[in-house]
Amino acid sequence: MTSPVTVTDATYDAEVLKSDVPVLVDFWADWCPPCKMIAPVLDQIAGELDGRLKIAKINYDENPETPGEYGVLGLPTLLLIKNGEVVEQVTGAKPKRAFLKIIEPHLDPVRG
Repeated sequence: MTSPVTVTDATYDAEVLKSDVPVLVDFWADWCPPCKMIAPVLDQIAGELDGRLKIAKINYDENPETPGEYGVLGLPTLLLIKNGEVVEQVTGAKPKRAFLKIIEPHLDPVRG
């Protein structure tokens, strides 16, 4: 099972913008209870959609540059990035099915 990757301002470009699969970027902080609430959900999604989606976690307090570029003010904020562009944005904790409803239309079909 694949788990979310930790990204920083320095690794954001390579890990997210140049990714060959869509990336769900989770802007979070230690002091944010809803961020902690959705972490296990994101872990599950990372495992279930391994190879079709990457989940990247970026600490808001330790990496001020990237959230500033996207105007992230509330946490958690999640951006779905595909081909280097933001295609969806979600703010606040949501149930797993709500995240999947946003993510799935942007995934490549399963090849079987």
